[in-house]
Amino acid sequence: MTYKVFVDGQEGTTGLRIHEYLAARGDIEVLRIDADKRKDAAERSRLLNAADVAFLCLPDVASREAAFMVNNSNTCLIDASTAHRTTPGWAFGLPELDRGQRTKIRGAKRIANPGCHASAFILAVRPLVDAGLLSPDALISATSITGYSGGGKSMIAQYEAASEPKLTSPRPYALGLTHKHLPEMMAHTGLKNAPVFMPIVGNFYKGLAVTVPLHLSQLRAGARPEDVQQALAAHYEGERFVRVLPLRDPATLEEGAFDVQACNDTNRVDLAVFGNDQQILLMARLDNLGKGASGAAVQAMNVHLGVDEGLGL
Repeated sequence: MTYKVFVDGQEGTTGLRIHEYLAARGDIEVLRIDADKRKDAAERSRLLNAADVAFLCLPDVASREAAFMVNNSNTCLIDASTAHRTTPGWAFGLPELDRGQRTKIRGAKRIANPGCHASAFILAVRPLVDAGLLSPDALISATSITGYSGGGKSMIAQYEAASEPKLTSPRPYALGLTHKHLPEMMAHTGLKNAPVFMPIVGNFYKGLAVTVPLHLSQLRAGARPEDVQQALAAHYEGERFVRVLPLRDPATLEEGAFDVQACNDTNRVDLAVFGNDQQILLMARLDNLGKGASGAAVQAMNVHLGVDEGLGL
């Protein structure tokens, strides 16, 4: 069977990458909009309603507008913006979230693609909450370092022009403590309090790693680093796109540093636990353009269509 797919916002970073994933697919007919009609509402509406699956690679306001253009019961929307990630009626496009998530994605006609920082954070923290190791009331923090491609075309151009010395150093941002991924980071982990979250953009194209530091005293009484690693391993047993590293991963310790870019050009997430008898570092890394964006969107589409989940990835 051939499915018709339209990418609304096909010239953006996420849209372009989705097209790359779909290019070799024999089961996909890509519907394209003429360059001079990309802002033509009538033409966009026609293509959105002609598609079996439509990806919305747009700013939040435009994604909401596009969603209202769909007037049939067939088109499945997969929104890569922040607009619908905590909206009732929209399935969260993270199949590994829990055992029932694939069923929700399969049956949904509205799917919200997770954010890059949020995907790494949620995949690291949710198993601890589900296992009762971390209380939903916990007060925690997280740091995320990411490549500059996460800022889209304007930031990519800024970095690749290499005209500003300040861009050679890591740059913490979102210092108002209201990063747009925070609502989904809470909603899909079960945390009742927003983490103190510091994202940092670095002078490299792609790759992302979230670190959640925890005192063992913040966890269930008697919990050890082994319990945290085992909770992750149990939660993701059988998941092809999530790899739980051995406790205090020997390869990482031998290298002396955690490689932020080790998952680049894959749809994989690596989860790691480093710890002693007082503290742990809970870490997750992914390709911010792959599992953190376009790869996740295609994976959700595959789940929804009922085809092999890794097709094209």
